[in-house]
Amino acid sequence: MRKVLIANRGEIAVRILRGCDDANLETVAVYADQDADALHVERASEAYALNGSSPEDTYLNARKILDIAARSGADAVHPGYGFLSENADFAQAVLDAGLTWIGPPPEAIRLLGDKVSARELARQVGAPLAAGSDGPVHSAAEVRDFADVHGLPVAIKAAFGGGGRGLKVARSLAEIDEAYESAVRESVAAFGRGECFVEKFLDRPRHVEAQVLADNAGNVLVVGTRDCSLQRRHQKLVEEAPAPFLTTDQQDSIYTSAKAICRAAGYVGAGTVEYLVAADGSVSFLEVNTRLQVEHPITEETSGVDLVAAQLSIAAGAGLPIASDPLPSGHSFEFRINAEDPGRGFLPSPGVVTEFTVPTGPGIRVDAGVRSGSVIPGQFDSLLAKLVVTGADRQQALRRARRALREFSISGVATVLPFHRAVVEDPAFTAESGLNVFTTWIETEFAGDLAPDDSFSPAAPEQRRTTIGIEVDGKRVALGLPAQLLAGLRGAAGDGGEDSDGSGRADGGPAPVAGNPAELRAAMSGSVVKWLTQPGAHVQAGDPVLVLEAMKMETTVTAHRAGALGAQLVGPGEAVAAQAVLTTIG
Repeated sequence: MRKVLIANRGEIAVRILRGCDDANLETVAVYADQDADALHVERASEAYALNGSSPEDTYLNARKILDIAARSGADAVHPGYGFLSENADFAQAVLDAGLTWIGPPPEAIRLLGDKVSARELARQVGAPLAAGSDGPVHSAAEVRDFADVHGLPVAIKAAFGGGGRGLKVARSLAEIDEAYESAVRESVAAFGRGECFVEKFLDRPRHVEAQVLADNAGNVLVVGTRDCSLQRRHQKLVEEAPAPFLTTDQQDSIYTSAKAICRAAGYVGAGTVEYLVAADGSVSFLEVNTRLQVEHPITEETSGVDLVAAQLSIAAGAGLPIASDPLPSGHSFEFRINAEDPGRGFLPSPGVVTEFTVPTGPGIRVDAGVRSGSVIPGQFDSLLAKLVVTGADRQQALRRARRALREFSISGVATVLPFHRAVVEDPAFTAESGLNVFTTWIETEFAGDLAPDDSFSPAAPEQRRTTIGIEVDGKRVALGLPAQLLAGLRGAAGDGGEDSDGSGRADGGPAPVAGNPAELRAAMSGSVVKWLTQPGAHVQAGDPVLVLEAMKMETTVTAHRAGALGAQLVGPGEAVAAQAVLTTIG
């Protein structure tokens, strides 16, 4: 390998760029229109436009990415995480193009990426398992049949999902229809496939995972464990390594079954085998993530193994970087810094980062994909950065984390920093006697009274770009410029600019208008997924009215007051701007 195309964006693209630089490899970045000025674009050896703004037109567009690989002369592709990282067809297309795929074989991705076949493989090798459906379920009625046999609550999961998307929990029979439909919708939107399966949901479980490395000779190691129990909407917020307060039997079960599953699947490269540890101590296999994890830095810090370097080395044909499972040294936490407002129920907060000041000191690492001035678009994930804090033991790491979180300062968009500062003071998380948090703890028991953030931004400014043709040394080339800059240049030339509307507003947008108290408005920009209540129906304040999707998450919009619902002013699939009127309640 000599030149690696990174088929991703944000902080993980920057992390891989640095790993490639350590390995003396050239890098190729790709970018959506909104990311033209992003950090990963600036740091790569070269960068190419994907010419689009939606995930489907950009980072999920395999044809465009492979075309750029050919144009740039890249001889390898690293997919990062999310997007195409667990797409077996994309992995095969990379190989068919004669490129090196920095990931597991397509066959292993296909086998383990389908949670139904992964469960069957886990059963065959004797891994611990909770009750689940034998295959995909095709209707809410089949979910109810499963619940009649195995009881409630049940988890409906996207068979090809991950990252908490396409995962819904039904605690009553009445919730099953909407939970099933929502799981299918999210699965199709995020992964292009809607198959779902059902399994018994373990109440109050911990989420524990094993980081594995495997080479082409069939050797498999567990580099370490992590606890990822602090989640909201089934997406992780805080992780730590090694997973604390596990018994010897629990750890042995996880290590043994993780290796057995990966060997049986013919796994190669870095991956993660995930488990739930129930309140009674029983361990149950959950899934395999056939890629690098967001939380990989805490394993790097406590094992001494550079997982990106290992991925690159294994893909180039080398063996494992170590001979046996490493013993953990110290303790490490990762705090995901998302552009979300915990005081508003973790609503996404796209916008412009006006200040980004990171903490420093012993044991502090920040993996970031943004800087001051970065635009956070609403079309992609809300992750800005990851704060990684390491100490000699868990209590020292917590003390350092409190200090680092106080020092971390971000302005312009709301972030989850207030939640992190609260949770590192909460006895349920910090007690020396045991870990008393679980995967739904934030929604059910977190007592922090977090105020809404004044920096909350319901929408990012529009970042349109215009391509014009120019001549350089007699050769015609395309030049991409921000549309506002081009309009300004035209305005300076005296034509007023094509985007000028004479309003005197720099953005040419509509001036704010006074609202009718009957109007139900969107708190953020996004797209309408589904109306939950029909016109004319009487609702109470707090009743669910419709579902919006933004930053790859579904958010339920609730009634702001009691009354009869008016006309639906936007339909499913339509985009809405922040503060757009959705309906009236009168």
